[in-house]
Amino acid sequence: MNPSSWRTYLVTQASLSGDRSTPEIVRAAIDGGVDAVQLREKDSSARSRYELGHELREVTVAAGVDLIVNDRIDIAQAIDADGVHVGQSDLPVAVARDLLGPDAIVGCSTSTVAEAREAEAEGADYLGVGAVYGTSSKDVDDDKDGIGPERIAAIADAVSIPVVGIGGITADNAGPVVEAGAAGVAVVSEITAAPDPRAATEALAAAVETSKAIDHGGGDE
Repeated sequence: MNPSSWRTYLVTQASLSGDRSTPEIVRAAIDGGVDAVQLREKDSSARSRYELGHELREVTVAAGVDLIVNDRIDIAQAIDADGVHVGQSDLPVAVARDLLGPDAIVGCSTSTVAEAREAEAEGADYLGVGAVYGTSSKDVDDDKDGIGPERIAAIADAVSIPVVGIGGITADNAGPVVEAGAAGVAVVSEITAAPDPRAATEALAAAVETSKAIDHGGGDE
């Protein structure tokens, strides 16, 4: 699937899943219509992420959902993931592209127009832009936390690749992010910590689609 078609994107974090496993959360999100899953689990060992990645790969392939690995290009290669997502302190986008080849999906976290333009120039396929409303799931510099839909709009206008908003996004506040130009939204706790991850995914997807219909006058893209 092309990142421009992503509407809902789940970033895994086992510490928020309660007594449920990450594969359980992912299966529920897939049942709810999620378009992409990112294996993050930064607190886990490389071996644990590799083993979890293999399990998630089987699930996502069967469902036709893209699996992206956060940061670890080697794990992405080892489990034959669809791609990798790198941050500003990880290996550069251009290196990820060289290692994974032209067919892989390479995403990059950005918070400013300058970072976004650089990532696009280096060959990124999509941008994860945030933290839109602030985040509690990772450490983020104050100047990159709570950047708002306005920054989404500025970045979407500055690049030609899809933008995915992330950071504090819920079904209730996803609309302004999409209306600002994001192709879709990425979440951690909104799905992972939800009592019913499938229903939470469905609600998020519905919010995105409703906003896209409004933004495009009710017609198709």
